[in-house]
Amino acid sequence: MNVNERLERLTQLKTEIKNAIDQSETTVFETLTNEQKTIRESLFLTADAWTKVQIARYAGRPNALYYIQAMFTDVFELHGDRQSGEDAAMFGALGRFLGVPVTILAQRKGSNLQENLACNFGMNTPEGYRKALRLMKQAEKFKRPIITFVDTPGAYPGISAEEKGQGEAIARNLMEMARLNVPIVTIVIGEGGSGGALALSVCDSLIMLEHAVYSILSPEGFATILYKDASRASEAAATMKLTAQDLHRNGFADHMITEPIEGIHLAPEKVVASLTQLVREELIRHRKLTPTALVAKRYQRLRTFGKDSL
Repeated sequence: MNVNERLERLTQLKTEIKNAIDQSETTVFETLTNEQKTIRESLFLTADAWTKVQIARYAGRPNALYYIQAMFTDVFELHGDRQSGEDAAMFGALGRFLGVPVTILAQRKGSNLQENLACNFGMNTPEGYRKALRLMKQAEKFKRPIITFVDTPGAYPGISAEEKGQGEAIARNLMEMARLNVPIVTIVIGEGGSGGALALSVCDSLIMLEHAVYSILSPEGFATILYKDASRASEAAATMKLTAQDLHRNGFADHMITEPIEGIHLAPEKVVASLTQLVREELIRHRKLTPTALVAKRYQRLRTFGKDSL
């Protein structure tokens, strides 16, 4: 079975094991639990980088809106970049995090095919990045912390996006985020790809879920450029050091949240609890700093990237 099939099978096994317990079918129960253990080990305990990429892309994985609904109250969504339009793939809102007013930005993939198509599968257009920047500047004006959720294969690569200044929109976000004088916490919940992810990731704290990935481009794109062969994506993934473990070890990710062994899609509430506590601690820590000290510390953090991995 491929990774998607194994993840789907875990969902089926949860129901089948419960039925076996209810019906006191001991032999069936043992067979199913052994199968469950084998799949769990192959996916979550001995997974290679390419397997983690596929787990991060799994359609059943909780998306940004799940975390927003679970972690925030009084969420009020805002639309438009005030220049040319709206990007459904960029969720922007005001809300309260444990009672504290915050600005929320998230890359939205959708939870079914219709939503995927409406959201460009999480690939943002220039309108999305400009909307994000508008709300970040608004957050700075009203002294609200910013919390961003990253989950994208990359920025939308279409001709229309290039015509509207995709590169400029991303670059401006990087520049402006580097000097915003309010705390910024970024959470990579699935796939963080290329400049499309980086445009929401210039932050004071970068948190990654255990089976999330973050890289300069997709393994398929890397393999095509380096090896002239997209089929070598699994080899490329290992070379790229894109897993949460690699990035945390090398100092790019500040924190890594452990995911449940049964699969995050079956027990997301455990991750929400850990994530909520960690974000709370990070906001308390950053809000103790003066605006000048906060920006200086962010600058220093960015300047030392990669130092420990040399």
